[in-house]
Amino acid sequence: MLQCTAFAEVPEMGTLVVLTAMNAEPGQTAGAPGLPGVPELPELEDTLLCELGEHDEKIEHAAQLWAGEMAASRDLWMFWTDTDTDTGMRRSFRFAELPPCPAVMRTLATDEREVCVLFDRHSAPHSWDVTDPLADLIAERMREEVERERGDGGGGADEEGKEGDADEGGAGVTPSG
Repeated sequence: MLQCTAFAEVPEMGTLVVLTAMNAEPGQTAGAPGLPGVPELPELEDTLLCELGEHDEKIEHAAQLWAGEMAASRDLWMFWTDTDTDTGMRRSFRFAELPPCPAVMRTLATDEREVCVLFDRHSAPHSWDVTDPLADLIAERMREEVERERGDGGGGADEEGKEGDADEGGAGVTPSG
């Protein structure tokens, strides 16, 4: 299944309020460096992409905003919906601190395990069933670039199989010595 392509700008003030409330201990200021027991607030992305597989408009879009520490075992997720109103589209946000999905896919032959990186009780397929076409395209382009650099650089054979240097304008002759 393809990944949903919906994206949303992160509502900075609402996000900071939620993160501050999550991290604050009574009587302390959250995010203040150097205070024992109070972690610094993470740097946030400006825009988030829905991490669910393709879904209809009845299901909220979801993106992991922040992953808690292992001991906390809860992550902050941002959910949003777009509603068509008389004055145009209206976007509603909500935040939820949720445990991770407990599902694990295990390959018996290799004993490899892949955990679902979504939240517990998500409605869409598990993360290993969702493909991100943009990430796949970027990875393919990077592979092609690396192969091109390895194949063309450093005096390898040219398209006709002749040896030569990698410089443009080179004579294609390897000096003997």
